[in-house]
Amino acid sequence: MPKRIAFVTIGQSPRDDVMPDIAAECRTVFTPTEIGVLDDLDEAGIAACAPRPGDSILVSRLRDGRGVLLGKPAVERRLHAIFAALDTQGFDLVVLLCTGTFGHFTLRTRFLEPQLVVDNFMPGLAYGAKTLGALLPEPGQAADFAGLPGVATVTASASPYAADPFPALRDAGARLADADMIMMHCIGFTEAMRQAVMQAAGRPVLLSRRLVAHAIDLLLT
Repeated sequence: MPKRIAFVTIGQSPRDDVMPDIAAECRTVFTPTEIGVLDDLDEAGIAACAPRPGDSILVSRLRDGRGVLLGKPAVERRLHAIFAALDTQGFDLVVLLCTGTFGHFTLRTRFLEPQLVVDNFMPGLAYGAKTLGALLPEPGQAADFAGLPGVATVTASASPYAADPFPALRDAGARLADADMIMMHCIGFTEAMRQAVMQAAGRPVLLSRRLVAHAIDLLLT
């Protein structure tokens, strides 16, 4: 029987820019249910979730393809309510489609938080590295990127939601070329974007959504 997985984006669902890649990467057969933090909000409601002074910045995508900047406190409040509702619906797994750092969520349902997957996967792959490159959607997110203990971190930014993201991605890859390894730290980055960064940097490049897909397999297969 297919597993029932709830995928929660901090933007609007469906995430047709993400889900096909995750489904293709997974060996697990699953039936997805997609939910978005911004699904039931109009333009005024979305604007009310924008970052306020001092907020950590999150980046996501609206249903029409536009990128949107969000404040972490507003998103986190809405996530708690969404997870409480999903926790009663018998899912095999709940997956947050965001690599941002959040406080603790309490669920009885098995839960996958990509930030923890990525941050705990990187040390094993970066063994011996002296410098880690982090590619983030927005420059303002650099201060919140913890990196790895004992490893220098350099950051660059390029939004996956730009009308043509590839010039900025190639420029970011070139600026990260001195890093030993690069992490594309956003669910919105695609495999084609990873290839562009890798060609520009000449370094190994990790993609968040691929790590999440493998984590789903490890949990459910």
